[in-house]
Amino acid sequence: MATPRLRMASVAVAYGDTRVLDGVDLEVGRGEVHALLGENGAGKSTLLKALLGAAPLGGGRIEIDGVPFRPRDPLHAARCGIAMIHQELSVLPHLSVADNILLGRERHRGGVVDRAARDDVAARALALLGHRDVALAARTGDLSPARRQIVEIARALAQDARVLVMDEPTSSLDGDDVARLLAAVATLRARGLAIVYVSHLLAEVRAVATTATVLRDGRAVLRGALVDFDDDALVAAMAGRDVGPARPRAAAPTVALSAGAGEPVLVVDGLAGEPLPHAVSLRLHRGEILGIGGLCGSGRTELLEVLCGLRRRRAGSVRWHDGAGGGAPELWRRGIGAVAEDRARHGLALQRSIAHNVALPSATRLARRGWLGPMALGAATARACAAVAVRSTGPWQRAGELSGGNQQKVAFARLLCADAAVWLLDEPTRGIDVQSRRELYAALAARVAAGAAILVVSSQLDELLLLCDRIAVMRDGELGAARPATAWTQESLLRAALGGEAR
Repeated sequence: MATPRLRMASVAVAYGDTRVLDGVDLEVGRGEVHALLGENGAGKSTLLKALLGAAPLGGGRIEIDGVPFRPRDPLHAARCGIAMIHQELSVLPHLSVADNILLGRERHRGGVVDRAARDDVAARALALLGHRDVALAARTGDLSPARRQIVEIARALAQDARVLVMDEPTSSLDGDDVARLLAAVATLRARGLAIVYVSHLLAEVRAVATTATVLRDGRAVLRGALVDFDDDALVAAMAGRDVGPARPRAAAPTVALSAGAGEPVLVVDGLAGEPLPHAVSLRLHRGEILGIGGLCGSGRTELLEVLCGLRRRRAGSVRWHDGAGGGAPELWRRGIGAVAEDRARHGLALQRSIAHNVALPSATRLARRGWLGPMALGAATARACAAVAVRSTGPWQRAGELSGGNQQKVAFARLLCADAAVWLLDEPTRGIDVQSRRELYAALAARVAAGAAILVVSSQLDELLLLCDRIAVMRDGELGAARPATAWTQESLLRAALGGEAR
């Protein structure tokens, strides 16, 4: 039997008295893509940190090509052939694309960085991903989240790696970029790399991986060939129980728009930003979910940023149910809340506690006689976090210590704590596991049934079709007409986004 390229045996990690991993085994052969699955907080990130030397290995052993390996830190792991693509982007925004891709591995000539060699390696890594269009000299901080994700992936590919860890690599990518990434994975498999692939998208996992390990509560509860398990079996193993149906609402729209829906809570006419969007008009009604599809760069995120007052409006009007538009703090006070696509940069204060992130935007409403003490702050946070099943040590844990999926749940807990009547959601299920995704869908359905209105941007076309009453598609900064979700298919949404069908 061939020696696995990567073997992790009986791996244990503890922080004080808290045992996070309890004897986990993981084996990945040369040219194999192995899916690592589990709910948010199941231990996936900790296992990967142990491999990189970023978490204390309290027991067990790691081998690379049969040779014992004990990483001292991530730099040591990288030098030993372990590369990782992080879900939360770690690119340096002030550096160029080429500098980010070769960061720490630059070649020098006479004490000066060999720019020609740097650009050659960076260009080949981008070409492997099908992205020769990304300018090597561009400042990385000026790129969209999707393009920054491409740079992060290219940096990992530029290493002389034997083991590649991919943590939610498609979370910021649209369909075309996802296809390019999966093609690159196939190329890397052919080169003999061992690939650990972490994703909550089971269809994507099945397209790229052949074997899987499922973690739950810090233990491996299922492993084997993916063909031996259907999706329900994988989800049940992750959750430790049977789960409900994926669809939280009736197939037909819940709001009879033609018969007079709830009153409009958002009326947008001729809205234009800098540089996007262009002349957008839309109506969002109480008691509905309106979805916006489109490719990355189409202007979807820019539209929400203009609505939230985070991007300057150069033309048009925005009127909410209680008056004209305003800045983000004012909108929160008026019950209009948002979940940003890039939670690390715009969504959460990761250095602050969960309580500060969840409850402070609602401080005025929660205060009694002008005072909001720590007990009241913690209690309000705990209630909101329990509603979306945030896994943490408590309200005062630092938000940055949570898994990516639990950070996303904290952003939703903030909306619940604020009792927001209007929700603006940009890629709301990014990094959220299958069961949590279903629970979130149910929470959205409950809010709409209670009279809230939700505007959701998603690159997951099946998600839009599942959640929304109406869907409109953006292309080149322009928004097409909203149609009932039942009038769309995944194929027609994609054609509209690409320009092959009328919107």
